[in-house]
Amino acid sequence: MPDTLRQKGQRRLLTEELARKFGFHPEVLKAMDLVPRHLFVDKGLEHLAYKDKPLPIAARQTISQPYTVAMQTHLLDCRKRDKVLEIGTGCGYQAAVLLAMGYYVYSIERIRELYIQAQKNLVASGFDPSGLFYGDGFSGLPQFAPFKGILVACGAPDIPSKLKEQLDIGGKMVVPVGHPQQRMLRITRTGEKEYLTEDFGPYRFVPMLEGTQN
Repeated sequence: MPDTLRQKGQRRLLTEELARKFGFHPEVLKAMDLVPRHLFVDKGLEHLAYKDKPLPIAARQTISQPYTVAMQTHLLDCRKRDKVLEIGTGCGYQAAVLLAMGYYVYSIERIRELYIQAQKNLVASGFDPSGLFYGDGFSGLPQFAPFKGILVACGAPDIPSKLKEQLDIGGKMVVPVGHPQQRMLRITRTGEKEYLTEDFGPYRFVPMLEGTQN
């Protein structure tokens, strides 16, 4: 499916709307403007792709609201060429935004159907899917650690300890924690065993689950 002038215009209007709602870093808005969200939503929902709302995707999951994607990316506060881990690839949209930021992105998805779909979506939208992995997000990817940033795109019951350990010193993890509603936390690793926790308010995500699903 092409990225038409009309869709590019809708995307620009969306980023302008996001800018009015919060003072996002300009690089975040630029990345959001680059990623064709309509290529990541289910057929029949393309007309809703540039509304600031979550949408259903396969396997009873959702593509996050653009405001939430922008906020998590903003809170991650990484630099180009930083190594970033995403937990919960979903349809691949958040991974695409991170790639558009210039990060080296690793992303884990526990549902095989979504893992396969995300690869296709990234290729269709012009991004490299080689950093995608099928596996249990609670385990992270210790073989590629440490990471400057870890973004958890699902609601964790508590702060995942194995992921904290995979942060670089000075690195940040953005993770929604709680059930059924979450608090958006940013965990900064300030030392070998020291962490700083900040709270950025209530959000609602699908739950982070252990194991994998075929």
